Amino acid sequence: MRQHTNPSVFIVSSLVIIAFVVLGVAYTDPLLDGATKVRDWIGTDLGWFYVLATTFFLGAAIFLMLSRFGSIKLGPDDSRPEFGTVAWFAMLFTTGMGIGLVFWGVAEPVTHLHAPRSEELAETAPSPAGVGEALGLSFFHWSFHPWAIYIALGLSLGYFAFRKGLPLRPASALYPLLGDRAFGWPGHIVDILAVFGTIFGLATSLGLGTLQINSGLTQVTGMPNNSLTQSIIIIVITGIALYSVMAGIDKGIRRLSVINLWLAFILLAFIFAVGPKLWIVSSMLTGAGEYLGNLVQWSLSFPSPLADETAATFTTGWSIFYWGWWISWSPFVGIFLARISYGRTIREFIIGALFAPVVVSILWFGVFGGSGLYYELFGEGGFQDGDEASAAFHLLDALPLTPIVATIASVLLIVVVAVFFVTSSDSGSLVVDTLTNGGDTNPVKLQRAFWAISEGGVTLILLVLGGTNALGALQAASVVTGLPFAVILVFMLWGLFKGLAKEPKPGVALKKNGDSSRSKVDAGRTARQGGDNAPKEEDGT
Repeated sequence: MRQHTNPSVFIVSSLVIIAFVVLGVAYTDPLLDGATKVRDWIGTDLGWFYVLATTFFLGAAIFLMLSRFGSIKLGPDDSRPEFGTVAWFAMLFTTGMGIGLVFWGVAEPVTHLHAPRSEELAETAPSPAGVGEALGLSFFHWSFHPWAIYIALGLSLGYFAFRKGLPLRPASALYPLLGDRAFGWPGHIVDILAVFGTIFGLATSLGLGTLQINSGLTQVTGMPNNSLTQSIIIIVITGIALYSVMAGIDKGIRRLSVINLWLAFILLAFIFAVGPKLWIVSSMLTGAGEYLGNLVQWSLSFPSPLADETAATFTTGWSIFYWGWWISWSPFVGIFLARISYGRTIREFIIGALFAPVVVSILWFGVFGGSGLYYELFGEGGFQDGDEASAAFHLLDALPLTPIVATIASVLLIVVVAVFFVTSSDSGSLVVDTLTNGGDTNPVKLQRAFWAISEGGVTLILLVLGGTNALGALQAASVVTGLPFAVILVFMLWGLFKGLAKEPKPGVALKKNGDSSRSKVDAGRTARQGGDNAPKEEDGT
């Protein structure tokens, strides 16, 4: 235990996970009710903090990209990136939100069309006049702000782990503020919160992905949509994820991510080719204009129900929920981003993790969401008659396709969802293992297997025995962890700015006695549970 784990984090995290699974199965409805009430209270009374925090993260990312700090590398000055640009982007995108885009790509814009943020549009909803806002709000929830949140943690960890030699764990980013205490109980609490948010956030997403795969299989093959089918899906996907994570980042996660990026691109191009092309282009541009034109206003918006009840309800129900959800996911995505970004400059990191995914998100929602809005308004509609998991497949039914082509497209969509499922699971397993072993970036195979199986097990037990209500309780509980972690992220950025302030200006050499901050950091190395943090050639990682 002491050789390969951080016992405090590992044991406490495991007990919390087991306790929540037991409660989720035995007391599903009370747990859902309690977690939902806490989440709603945070959204109503403390949503303003989410608004300010996420806007601060976005502003900080843009500042660092444009400042002199942008040329600083996440590693020694002579370090080189481990992965090529395409592979790096494929991994960060598929891990960050790939499966969510497929799930919500059609469902969210259609929902906003029927229940808009604007009171004026709400009076006539659904109507073509609401298309721009429906897509603009979808872009708002899935573009700059979530990736700025991931960058806040990923950049801080990448800097302190690869440039300053600290373990790859959230507590390391607090070292400039806490000193050696960052590796004591305060750091353990931060790491436990990160494990909680990662495991339960992943289990929720994997559960939603399972429901979507089951919906597609039912449509294509007639396979029943029940707990037995969902159990088989989870077991098969977990098995593939287990193989991938055992193969390591290069042989497993990287290859799957690149394959899935191309499959998603083929699917996107196909939907555009057979869909209402002129409408898609028009609505996408209109939505992008709506998004960029209202970016500052929406970013700083926390309306009172006394002033605008429609906007207030929408903000707490959608935007504040999303900010909490992305923040709860930030340990998982941020640590993985840091892990694969060794050798890149801060400017490269921010451009790749902030602007490139935004372009993909706009294209995805523009094509899938735009097509869904067209057929909802001018076709047979009915996208809201079923659940969100079936919305993308409902779009394939609405497109002018022959039965054979529609079946092939449905199978391709199922494959894309399944591979997104796998890449999320295996990268999540690697991250949780890193969190519970003290920051070693090359954990032993047995531990990787343990966490991969644990994620699948948590999803299986809650979805099959607890049903969708258990998943809802899990999601609400994950969002609740976003509040304390939002505070932690603010302090992490504070620590990052303190560390960067000690970096020499361009053209100024370090003094012979070296950077004083580096000598101070050496004291924290004894807290590590693993070996050298620099990338190693072990099992492809």
